[in-house]
Parts: sequence; C-alpha cells; structure tokens
Amino acid sequence: MKNVMVIDGAENCAYDVFAATDDEFALFFPAEGQDIAFIDEIRGEGEAADAAFLRLWQRPVEKKTMQGLHGTIFYDLDHKKQFYPNRRDGDLTDGRARRRR
Repeated sequence: MKNVMVIDGAENCAYDVFAATDDEFALFFPAEGQDIAFIDEIRGEGEAADAAFLRLWQRPVEKKTMQGLHGTIFYDLDHKKQFYPNRRDGDLTDGRARRRR
C-alpha cells in the first residue's frame, strides 16, 4: 500500500491521507516518477477511477502512524498546476517552478 494525501480547495480541508493499492496508485499517478495528480486528469479514467476512489475512501490512514507519503492528489486547485509541470513534488524545489508568497 502507498499513502496518498488528498488536498481540496475547501477552506476547511483536512489534508487527509488514504492507503492506495499499487494498482490504484498506478491509476492515479500513471507516469514514471509521478507523485502529484489533479482530479480532472484522473477523472478522465472514468468508471475505473470512480471505483478506485470509492475503495480509497474506505482506507483512511492516521498521519501520526503512517510510514511515508507517496503521492498527493489536488481537488479543485487547478491554479497549482503551474507549480507542478512534471507532476512531481520535486518540481517546486528543482528550479523549474518557484513558490509564491
């Protein structure tokens, strides 16, 4: 299982983490080395994605007991796509994108 954090655009977002199977993770993050995804890109996978999310929501992970974070899915935060052009968390720190203040 791999831990996936879900962040949505709501002001009261809890940044929940869920355990994904290897197959689910590959569906959410299909590119080699990818660890960032945006929901509109996953939704393109149709019924398979819907079913995977239904299963994912049944496996919440308590942050203080988890062993690593393997991916992040953004909901309704398309403005963040510019910061992750390669859909990798490292995009923010490797010089291709910069944090705004």
